[in-house]
Amino acid sequence: MSIPELKQFHSRRARLARAMGTAVAIIPTASEQLRNADTHFPYRWDSHFHYLTGFPEPDAVLVIVANARKAPRSLLFCRPKDAAQEVWDGFRVGPRAAPKHFGVDEAYPIDKLDDMMPKLLANCPAVYTFLGSNTLGSDPIKTGSDPKLMQWINAVREQKRAGVTAPTQINDVRALIDEMRLIKDASEIKMMKQAAAISVSAHKRAMRYTAANRYEFEIEAELLHEFRRNGATGPAYPSIVAGGANACVLHYVENSDRLKAGDLLLIDAGCEWQGYASDITRTYPVSGKFSAAQRALYDVVWAAQNAALNMIKPGAHFSAYHDAAVRVLARGLIDLKCCRGTVDAVVESGSYREFYMHRTGHWLGRDVHDVGDYTVAGQSRRLQPGMVVTVEPGLYIRPSSKAPKHLHNIGIRLEDDVVVTKTGHTMITSGAPRSADDIEAWMAGA
Repeated sequence: MSIPELKQFHSRRARLARAMGTAVAIIPTASEQLRNADTHFPYRWDSHFHYLTGFPEPDAVLVIVANARKAPRSLLFCRPKDAAQEVWDGFRVGPRAAPKHFGVDEAYPIDKLDDMMPKLLANCPAVYTFLGSNTLGSDPIKTGSDPKLMQWINAVREQKRAGVTAPTQINDVRALIDEMRLIKDASEIKMMKQAAAISVSAHKRAMRYTAANRYEFEIEAELLHEFRRNGATGPAYPSIVAGGANACVLHYVENSDRLKAGDLLLIDAGCEWQGYASDITRTYPVSGKFSAAQRALYDVVWAAQNAALNMIKPGAHFSAYHDAAVRVLARGLIDLKCCRGTVDAVVESGSYREFYMHRTGHWLGRDVHDVGDYTVAGQSRRLQPGMVVTVEPGLYIRPSSKAPKHLHNIGIRLEDDVVVTKTGHTMITSGAPRSADDIEAWMAGA
């Protein structure tokens, strides 16, 4: 790890320590998960843990000892070196090398955690950890973090006759880290731009490859090829490749049907680059040209996205861009004879929700649905520079007596990734054709 990266992780741990006051934080990474028999799913660390350490291995715990009058200490508990096991599973950093390579103050074998935690918790008033987690201990499924933590605290309580006090407050550390992660620094924005660029390339590749009689999974394969070809670890979430009526299923992931001429194809896919997600949706005609009905719906969604984008700027409420999109969608649904009444009446009654049932966006970062509260003190949170959001209006016209038959089974979503800046916003996924005209031109090879 480079010196700037070490400083970055050190700075994050110091910020967390300041927010804690005098306390100890216990932050485990994710456990390995069995796929079947003795085969594991590809390993991915816990996002909070990795945000503070950059350490990529399983069976690890970060402990931060914070004191308002002293510099904080960072201790990493990790797997010991094991030459025989490394032959099978690959290189391990080990406790001896961890401080140098990851900038922690101290490192110990993971099997020392039970012995050391009561000493670290002695005379500490508060503990911060993942409440309800199951990732602490050598047998995480059976022990869970909460029982393990109580075991350590009870060990401290047994020393009360010697004048040792045990923690009396147990807090969820995620609340503090969530707030830190909500505002991305320059290095994070840079990585998210790279994730976006790779995903843009994948969507453009998929558009050019799409043709009638190909299967959805063939198009998915083109996405995955482009992700890995450019160094991404893979998809940030299961890719949605939904042709025809499948596009009206919001989380369709079977990706098994044959594409038909005249249908639309909705792709919701993004890669993960160095721990950061991208999230793009495009909807386009399998044959390269929108029908009149498809174009009418698409232009409504396009207009709704543009209305939403106009609301994204520092100081604006997070909910404002959803509200702007809803009004445009409501107007479009009225014009297309799917809803009846005025825009205000359709919005107030919620009748539009039969055709648009999700929000217009979410936080984006290390997780595709990233951490951070959307409301503060009962009010929609105000946007700040460094926040990253998705903007994803859509319309899904499932067969219904309320919608004209020629619109049935058309599903359209348009999604882009947007960074809030000091003066407004920057869309980092704009390279993927967005307008109906640009999509048709790209698919035609123009």
